Amino acid sequence: MDSFWVQSAIGAIKAIAFVYDIITLPVYLVLQKPWQRRQDSRRVKAKPINQKQKMLVDESKYAPDDIEAKIIKKDESELTYRTTDPPRDVHVKMLQENIDTLEKVFNYVAKTHSNKRCLGTRQILSEEDEVQPNGRVFKKYNMGDYKWRTFTEAERQAANFGRGLRELGQKPRENIVIFAETRAEWMVAAHGCFKQAMPIVTVYATLGDDGVAHCISETEVTTVITSHDLLPKFKTLLAQCPNVDTIIYMEDQLHKTETTGFKEGVKVLPFNQVVKIGQDSKFESVPPKGDDIAIIMYTSGSTGTPKGVLLSHKNCIATMKGFVDMVPIYPDDVLIGFLPLAHVFELVAESLCLMTGVSIGYSTPLTLIDTSSKIRRGCKGDASVLKPTCMTSVPLILDRISKGINDKVNSGSAFRKALFKFLYQYKVKWIQRGYKTPLIDKLVFKKVAKLMGGKVRIIMSGGAPLSADTHEQIKTCLCVDLIQGYGLTETTSGATVMHERDMTYGRTGGPLTVCDIRLVNWEEGNYRVTNKPYPQGEVLIGGDCVSQGYYKLPSKTNEDFFEEDGKRWFKTGDIGEVQTDGVLKIIDRKKDLVKLQAGEYVSLGKVESELKTCGIVENICVYGDPTKQFTVALVVPNQKHLEDLAERHGLQNKTYEELCSSPVMEKAILKEIADHSRKCKLQKFEVPAAITLCKEVWSPDMGLVTAAFKLKRKDIQDRYQHDINRMYAS
Repeated sequence: MDSFWVQSAIGAIKAIAFVYDIITLPVYLVLQKPWQRRQDSRRVKAKPINQKQKMLVDESKYAPDDIEAKIIKKDESELTYRTTDPPRDVHVKMLQENIDTLEKVFNYVAKTHSNKRCLGTRQILSEEDEVQPNGRVFKKYNMGDYKWRTFTEAERQAANFGRGLRELGQKPRENIVIFAETRAEWMVAAHGCFKQAMPIVTVYATLGDDGVAHCISETEVTTVITSHDLLPKFKTLLAQCPNVDTIIYMEDQLHKTETTGFKEGVKVLPFNQVVKIGQDSKFESVPPKGDDIAIIMYTSGSTGTPKGVLLSHKNCIATMKGFVDMVPIYPDDVLIGFLPLAHVFELVAESLCLMTGVSIGYSTPLTLIDTSSKIRRGCKGDASVLKPTCMTSVPLILDRISKGINDKVNSGSAFRKALFKFLYQYKVKWIQRGYKTPLIDKLVFKKVAKLMGGKVRIIMSGGAPLSADTHEQIKTCLCVDLIQGYGLTETTSGATVMHERDMTYGRTGGPLTVCDIRLVNWEEGNYRVTNKPYPQGEVLIGGDCVSQGYYKLPSKTNEDFFEEDGKRWFKTGDIGEVQTDGVLKIIDRKKDLVKLQAGEYVSLGKVESELKTCGIVENICVYGDPTKQFTVALVVPNQKHLEDLAERHGLQNKTYEELCSSPVMEKAILKEIADHSRKCKLQKFEVPAAITLCKEVWSPDMGLVTAAFKLKRKDIQDRYQHDINRMYAS
């Protein structure tokens, strides 16, 4: 009976919507001009470079027949694409002002936006005990407003910090480590180093002790910049880092930092003391050159020991120019910064915001939204106070937001679920036609958007592939332009970025204005530029954004990088296809491809990306044995979904560990995954035929995922080899 009334009510709402559409369509047609958005979405963003044009430069060296033969051979094995977009205003301004280093960026913006808000830090007023409904007591923050440095104040503090480092014995062009969480002092410290031509070595705050020691020792640094929370690690780390004689820590707002118990002879100083030392210093700044190394950025180490990528000032400036040509940013925008600044994507994005005069307010995952774990009841999260208009994100966070929306909808009544489904599909339909839906947004979706303060208009996603389902849901429910980009640490995060009016999902956009994209045949995987309907192959990136190589790894550098016609190229190992409008779609990764016994190729990364959108799956690693006919998977279940599923199967009052060990739950979750795989249109041979439920949540501390939460396949395989053998034996 309930179902009848729900269907009747939704039918009536559909009829009202139909009448509303007829009345408002002419108005929206005139005001919104949807044909323009459709044209922008469909327009060609990149075109192949003619091989004949490229080779005519060397025409005198070859006979005409040789030229044609070489052209044909090249056309059959590789294809290079270049953007059709011209440089925009900010890019042109950077050329006119000769801004070719990050040091010049900060000098320029300090003069241009002198008294404008630059870097903001939320004030923590107190830490209080809060009793939870279950009787447990958690420590929560009572938070105040944001306190801001102006552009002039931030630049002056950076200059003083740089001079303070010189007074402490740090010399220009000597490496210096920043091992700290994302915060305003991180950016000030980095620019202080740039002003003295000191390359910064960035280390993820979540990297394990062995990884941190490796980065510090390999770069032979004597000074480390860290934070109050991470400083205690050095009581044990210093034994593995004999060169370190100075540690500078960023202070905590509430707690006094303990500075005793460190190795004898090591100076431990607070950040603000170094700034004060620099105020009275006579040292002049030492401006770096464009080709000088700005950053030695360590990768997260998904395939072994972290590698240090050499990024010059020219590399960073190139990607910034490419981003400003693709991403619409305005001077009154506000960015919320919470991703690791040790990740090249966040560092370049924040540098771009500085260049365009955008204010950056800092946050943490523990205080980001009203329901974050450290926010006291009745206190607002950082996003609600800051009200940002821009944010950067990674697919892991967006997947969690998407699952949170689904959980909220599914916990409602049958009518609420049916209403949300209709309104969601209604909005998606009109968006695909080039329209906006202001009434539906105001009544329904703007309430969801208030999660991030209610003013976010653009989210930039990078770091990993974003599934098409998550892309569509976040864009629809949060009322934002969600722009996906593609790049690597080795290309300073630069390669491709979606156009903000692109109405498709699951693609990574056209090439930036500062680089070319090339597809090269990979015969082993049957990916060729002659494939139909779209050319496919390994993705190569060439341009000023491409790194000089790996630190102290000349053989690996020569293997992955090469020069051609004065342009530096990087072999990504990713497999892509370029569609008719010149937009790149990443479809595979060479290292993730497994050929099963029957000859089918399975892209492990692609399958994992799809299955992570399943509500029950918190994390997953798919494994394929080439001597077997099917894949298996190690699954970390979502605790809430696991408990709900257990209740439906009559398993109450069981612990998380007991449920993970239950054959009943294993079978039930395998069915959930199989059903979800059909929705995602995975092939039968791609769907795991057996699973193991893992009792531990994978974290960087366990060594099973990187600091950027990418899977470390070899380590996972080694840890769960017994379970893998059991799954294949069954």
